[in-house]
Amino acid sequence: MTERLESEQRPEDEVEMGFFEHLAELRTRLVRAIYGIVPCIGVMWAFKERALEVLLDPLVVAYRANGIEPEIHFQSLLDPFLAYLKISIIGGILLASPWVFWQVWGFLAPGLYRREKLLAIPFVLFSTLCFAGGALFGYFIVFPLGFQTFLEFAGPLPSGELTMQPTIMIDKQISLSTRMLLAFGVVFEVPVIVSFISMLGLVTARGLLKFGRWWLIIATLLAAFLTPPDLASQLIMLVPLVVLYFLSVGIAFLIDLRRAAKAKRNASE
Repeated sequence: MTERLESEQRPEDEVEMGFFEHLAELRTRLVRAIYGIVPCIGVMWAFKERALEVLLDPLVVAYRANGIEPEIHFQSLLDPFLAYLKISIIGGILLASPWVFWQVWGFLAPGLYRREKLLAIPFVLFSTLCFAGGALFGYFIVFPLGFQTFLEFAGPLPSGELTMQPTIMIDKQISLSTRMLLAFGVVFEVPVIVSFISMLGLVTARGLLKFGRWWLIIATLLAAFLTPPDLASQLIMLVPLVVLYFLSVGIAFLIDLRRAAKAKRNASE
């Protein structure tokens, strides 16, 4: 029994990797991740026009909600090509995210215990779901509200002699949309990250709860940095950041209870 428990508590193969070995492993995982992303970029390029329409659809809805005829402009001849390229790259990363998260796990796995390696599939699954969920939250919730709010500034001035007319450039709009999609995807990874480090015993629910006051400050700064400078968009990102963090605290609490029960059971044996 003692030998079995010791075996479960030792990192697999007990191979210590030096600094340069870690760098080599990181390089290998990055290359493999790129190998998975490149074909997905090709797939997205084949559907680039449709992908552009989908990405701009919240803007079209916001245009019509404010009684403005939808249109998009470009200043340079290269702008449409660069817009398609950026959409293909971001879409390729989203499509390849399960493979990318698998490579992340592969980089972390050598330092984990045998029982912790069983978390590979849940880690990849929940990382992918949270990343995609964050991107979808930004697309369906934040984009319509944020775009409509900003377009409400368009229209005639009080004198009626001047009209503020939006002239939205495709490069700026694509940069804004893709940045926000990635930002919300990363933000929704908070439960996965916190749960993972809690399972490794690096943090406890009590410690996370004490850190909560600082997290409120960090979340506020992140929301202000990652979203357009309007209160509505910032609140829409701030609320998920706070809710997801304290959801993670609840998960960590359950992990602590399970760890304590297991330690008590092992001590009695």
